[in-house]
Amino acid sequence: MPKGVPNKRYTPEYKAMVIETMQKEHIGYNEAMRAFGITARGQIQKWESIYLTEGAEGLAVEHRGRGSKGRPAKLPPKAEEDMLAEVQRLRAENAYLKNLQALVLEDGRQTRKKRW
Repeated sequence: MPKGVPNKRYTPEYKAMVIETMQKEHIGYNEAMRAFGITARGQIQKWESIYLTEGAEGLAVEHRGRGSKGRPAKLPPKAEEDMLAEVQRLRAENAYLKNLQALVLEDGRQTRKKRW
């Protein structure tokens, strides 16, 4: 490709027309390339694959790049409330167990002092 010449861009309607013409007239990729002035065979193959899997609407969607995983979906409000309630319950349980352990240790120290 010469420097400074932009890449050709094809409209979704043009892409659909190429694929539909290929199917109606039973022509191959090479004939379609010549007839429509498309320089890359792989381009028509991609269009056909998209057309067969997603339909004509799929040709309007941008398929280049890796795609974004995006932000993870938020939890429903009920699930979030349940999780917060469980966290609070577990924190209270931890605090109770720490206090219990401290009391048991203190009681053990008291009984050792009384024996002497």
